[in-house]
Amino acid sequence: MKAITKYWFLEGFNLFKKLGMLNMMKICEILEMDNIEKGQPIELTNEHKDSVFFLKKGSVKIVNTSNNTVKYIVKRGHIFGELSLYDKEAATQELAYALEDCVICYIESERMEGLMEKHKSLKNGILKIYGLRIKKLERRLHDLLYKDSPTRIKEFIIDYLDEFGETNTNGKRVAKNLLSHKEIANLTNTSRQTVSNVLSTMRKKGIINYDIKSISINEDHEIQERIKLT
Repeated sequence: MKAITKYWFLEGFNLFKKLGMLNMMKICEILEMDNIEKGQPIELTNEHKDSVFFLKKGSVKIVNTSNNTVKYIVKRGHIFGELSLYDKEAATQELAYALEDCVICYIESERMEGLMEKHKSLKNGILKIYGLRIKKLERRLHDLLYKDSPTRIKEFIIDYLDEFGETNTNGKRVAKNLLSHKEIANLTNTSRQTVSNVLSTMRKKGIINYDIKSISINEDHEIQERIKLT
């Protein structure tokens, strides 16, 4: 692929904005690109061994292979596979699946480490992303200890819509329904049946609407506060 096309690919990533066009073009020369169909795995330690990935299109879920549970979701414009930079053994226990048709670029972790040493802004950006991942996992542990199952599920739905949703012309926050009830249960440390019951109750109360394709909530702060308190 031509470097200018890869430049277009990376241009939308905040991670690279401080590097300038010349440095980005040099990075583009060592990037690989791939198209991943919906439902297909992105094996983080085999075909794409020890790589850091940049997601231009689509979304992916990261699964813990030791127990087959979802760890987190990645949306377009973000990276994944950065664990290979810090803990290669732990990285072997991760597998990514395309939740939609995806376009990715990737670079071997050793080369990425070299770029991070050369460009401080890139190193700081990766460290920030890694730190945010840890904070999210810490929050899940805190919620497990101090919040009941319905509260965890409700707050997950709000967070999911905040991150993946867009406000439509009717003032509703709408996101693609990418996760099964079982996967939401994994992410909230609850059961599939509890997720089904809570979502059904939220829909009956008029708080959310959802079907096989999308999930939405009125963009109303009073409703969001009511969700957190009920």
